[in-house]
Amino acid sequence: MDNWIIILVLSCVLIVVLVIYINHHQTQKTMDTIGQMLDAAVEGTYSETDFNESRLSALETKFAQYLSASAISAQNVNVEKNKIKELISDISHQTKTPIANLMLYSELIAEEELSEDMRSNVDAIGQQTEKLRFLIDSLVKLSRLENGILTLSPRQETVQPMLDDIQGQYTSKARSKGLELRVIATGAWANFDRKWTAEALGNLVDNAIKYTSCGSITIEVSEYEFFTRIDVTDTGIGIEEFEQPKIFSRFYRSETVCANEGVGIGLYLVREIISGEGGYIKLTSERGKGSTFSVFLPRQAGILQNC
Repeated sequence: MDNWIIILVLSCVLIVVLVIYINHHQTQKTMDTIGQMLDAAVEGTYSETDFNESRLSALETKFAQYLSASAISAQNVNVEKNKIKELISDISHQTKTPIANLMLYSELIAEEELSEDMRSNVDAIGQQTEKLRFLIDSLVKLSRLENGILTLSPRQETVQPMLDDIQGQYTSKARSKGLELRVIATGAWANFDRKWTAEALGNLVDNAIKYTSCGSITIEVSEYEFFTRIDVTDTGIGIEEFEQPKIFSRFYRSETVCANEGVGIGLYLVREIISGEGGYIKLTSERGKGSTFSVFLPRQAGILQNC
């Protein structure tokens, strides 16, 4: 009798161990299958035909359906992105010639003998055409950045050559207003995309010249452990404290500068470029005492992710 009890107990233990093993095996198989699905999804090669639903658990089946829907959504996003890319390309291409012609004809008319009123009208046409050109160019650049059509390619290099190029580009415009554009020499380096960073800093310098009636614009660089800071400082009109959080918004323009040319997209584009490189921008300003826009560029790739 005791032997039968022992045999029964051992049999029960064996059955329990077997059930645990089978469940563990099935669970491991399910996890392996889900892992394969995730790997395929990450690589962009997932297809529901790769997995036989008749052999999947309920969890695996639901997960497969979710990944299949996600794959279809990703394909749709790529299709829409290609459509946007084509549209942006068409806008950029199709508007260049009409705008160039408007500029040309307004310049030709301006060379004729005109009354004061007519000359004022011709000048207004030229200014508005230039404003339209700048707006379209800015929107095209911004759309390409936001939709991933153009990507930033930061690399480590010194910032002085870029600053020298900016000084050469804007010195004439500054002098025409009686302003001095100064660049303090530096040996600092950072991790940045030179073309797009120059675009961003150029917008800051252009704004500084636009809103400064006397004095100077100074570009100065400071080095920190993780970032290189580039300050663009002017002696212009300054910005009210309540407006400072708003000025990086798309199309925002202060009522105090509505008389000046501009479309309110330059600073938004600057922020998009700098943040896309892993950096950030700060503003220090006081009404009537000028402004300092500080661009912080990472000294190493991925510095924000590592902090």
